[in-house]
Amino acid sequence: MGGSDSKLNFRKAVVQLTTKTQPVEAGDDAFWDQFWADTVTSVTDVFALIPAAEIRALREESPSNLATLCYKAVEKLVSASESGCSGAKDQQMVLNSVRLLTRILPYIFEDPDWRGFFWSTLPGQSSDEESMPLAQSLLNALCDLLFCPDFTVVSAKKAGVEIAEDLQSIDSCEYIWESGVGFANSPPQYTHLDQHRSEILKLLLTCFSETMYLPPLSDAHSQPNQWITYFCSSDNRHALPLFTSLLNVTCAYDPVGYGLPYNHLLFSDYREPLVEVASQILVVTLDHDQPTVPPASVDGGDESEGVMFENLFVNYLSRIHREEDFAFILKGLSKLLNNPLIQTYLPGSTKKIAFHQELLVLFWKMCDHNKKFLFYVLKSSDVLDILVPILYHLNDARADQSRVGLMHIGVFILLLLSGERNFGVRLNKPYSVRVPMDIPVFTGTHADFLIIVFHKIITSGHQRLQPLYDCLLTIVVNVSPYLKSLSMVAANKLLHLLEAFSTPWYLFSNPANHHLVFFLLEVFNNMIQYQFDGNSNLVYTIIRKRNVFHQLANLPTDQGSINHALAKRGRKTSPTPNNEHPEPQTMEGALPPVDAEPGTLKASLAATPGMSEMTETSKVTPAEAAGIATPTNPSPEGSPTNTGGPKLPDTSTPQKVLPSDTESSMSEESKAKQSRFPAVGIANAIPLAVAEDPRLRAMGRTSSVSSTAASVSSVSGEWRPNPDWVQCWKQKLPLQTIMRLLQVLVPQVEKICIDKGLTDETEILKFLQHGTLVGLLPVPHPILIRKYQANSGTTLWFRTYMWGVIYLRNVEPPIWYDTAVKLFEVQRIKDS
Repeated sequence: MGGSDSKLNFRKAVVQLTTKTQPVEAGDDAFWDQFWADTVTSVTDVFALIPAAEIRALREESPSNLATLCYKAVEKLVSASESGCSGAKDQQMVLNSVRLLTRILPYIFEDPDWRGFFWSTLPGQSSDEESMPLAQSLLNALCDLLFCPDFTVVSAKKAGVEIAEDLQSIDSCEYIWESGVGFANSPPQYTHLDQHRSEILKLLLTCFSETMYLPPLSDAHSQPNQWITYFCSSDNRHALPLFTSLLNVTCAYDPVGYGLPYNHLLFSDYREPLVEVASQILVVTLDHDQPTVPPASVDGGDESEGVMFENLFVNYLSRIHREEDFAFILKGLSKLLNNPLIQTYLPGSTKKIAFHQELLVLFWKMCDHNKKFLFYVLKSSDVLDILVPILYHLNDARADQSRVGLMHIGVFILLLLSGERNFGVRLNKPYSVRVPMDIPVFTGTHADFLIIVFHKIITSGHQRLQPLYDCLLTIVVNVSPYLKSLSMVAANKLLHLLEAFSTPWYLFSNPANHHLVFFLLEVFNNMIQYQFDGNSNLVYTIIRKRNVFHQLANLPTDQGSINHALAKRGRKTSPTPNNEHPEPQTMEGALPPVDAEPGTLKASLAATPGMSEMTETSKVTPAEAAGIATPTNPSPEGSPTNTGGPKLPDTSTPQKVLPSDTESSMSEESKAKQSRFPAVGIANAIPLAVAEDPRLRAMGRTSSVSSTAASVSSVSGEWRPNPDWVQCWKQKLPLQTIMRLLQVLVPQVEKICIDKGLTDETEILKFLQHGTLVGLLPVPHPILIRKYQANSGTTLWFRTYMWGVIYLRNVEPPIWYDTAVKLFEVQRIKDS
């Protein structure tokens, strides 16, 4: 009964406040103390007893009472930070004040007229007086309280000493929450300390959430978030120990512990909520790198220079340089990211974390702000411990429209990594981790794993992933010069993608679709020119599927053929299934991806910029690309003789194969002989359901339109392909290297099949493994690496994505639920 009476008293106080027509005096302590007395003991109670409608009514009808309530709550926190907050009653008062402000602040932010309230002068003070805005007083008090002995940190005072430690003079660097970067001591963990930290951090996150109530327009975000600016500035004397505490707590967290099965069901883990909100605070603060403010005067009257409001969190992150610190961060992040992949004999016996999206953004920020960390990650195979969970999440989320943001951040990280040579080199490590995934069983490298997952995303992913196709293929292009040996499964997947994207109706249905074909041809050219020796599987697959390249070289450009191809768009054009070689078996224990349950909430995302805006191209010459195999076509004088492979013509002059040449070389006799090749893999076994698959059929590109599209005819503003447009990009297709390879190898492979009566692909692969095309291919092209570059579009996308994740993850309590956020739209997934 006592608990019910306490809640009733609190509820009565709320009703009195919202129904009073006259302002309540700030000096009426008896009335105001009802809101933070120890009558309410949980944040859930506060949210339940203060309905949203009443907060809005208070804001509209009794603004002075709302202002006084906020002022008095901050006053209590400031008082506690000055007195030390050592007693249980004081601590309960602090927690209730924190909970009250956490409940109210979102409704302050949703009204533009109220947003400046916390940054205005306090009641009873004139604007001329030197006064600290309420927001700064609140932030200072909260930061002090995060290092309050016996409340949020373990006291360092000696036993028997009764005097409370002075929070104003305490050296918070001695009270960092966890060992790790910049701190060697490992303080003991206590549940109540973690709980108190979590509640205060939730209020800080709520303070920073003013960003949520601004529309997703660049102009609306031109001014920095004042809360984050002050929190991360030198005015916050706790900036360094706070940054270190948040980072160390996140990276040191071990959800599995001693590995006792089902321990997470027996004991409550109070460290996880702290780690989750700590990671959210980190990604939000690292998102705001403040610009320089220009001088106040430019007419000579004021000589002052521009003032840099430096984000100390970004500064501290960028200055981490010790290898042991990098090892601690990378090990911690990879351990947490791999947590959902842990396999045990007892189902559900291991705790699985759910804040992997925050961890991925934090990893992104680490790589973006600290290039030394990025190079450290790529220095060894440890980068693969990040790659595998990213590919796992990409594959698992591909059909779930509520996780489109997760797909984007995973692909963006891989795009960032692929811009570095070492990433491509590391992909050659054999893949031995057997995480149950609905992908074909294969034996190969991490490069094979990446390509197979990308193929799954493109061919069976959600339609909203179509803007990512450019990114996915750009990643493959970037790493292709370094891939020493593709498996047969991965080689077939690449050819399958080319076959799908080079279909005439698909090429003609959008002004940017042909870019995907250019990317795939660049992949093949890179591997033929720079990694021919180890890629007999790819060469064999190219020879088997050579008809795809011949059809591409002879793509019709007249208007009649274009119209005919588009008219066939809805018809069934997939080849007859070949059941002789079925799809390789899916990994044991794997479950197919499913869409979100109807009613699941999702947050909308800002549009992503086109690839041309997201990347910058840099050239890597063969001499500079250390570690790449010798190009297939060095100078003829240095060409080694071929003794064990195909007998190649003795010529060093590359012959450009024109469309007419390819047409004649693909004679009816050759087409008939193609059927004599032993079937291999799944390229011919699975029907290429280009016209049947609604996902492939509806691939409306949303990336930037190519410059050549300007010449395309239009009717009523609708884009229409014409011969000039097709011819413009068709003549630039980089087919010379592949056509030369086919011109040299196809006759020899056909001959050996006929002469020896081969019916087994193994003999042909052996034949190709010992071959060389030295001196026969066109001059090796420079390697083009497309590196990610930040721009205003991606910055806004990340901001929208991060706050959308934070909104959806914070449901206990539902801090922002049902408030008028503008940065994104919260939608419910409907039953399809």
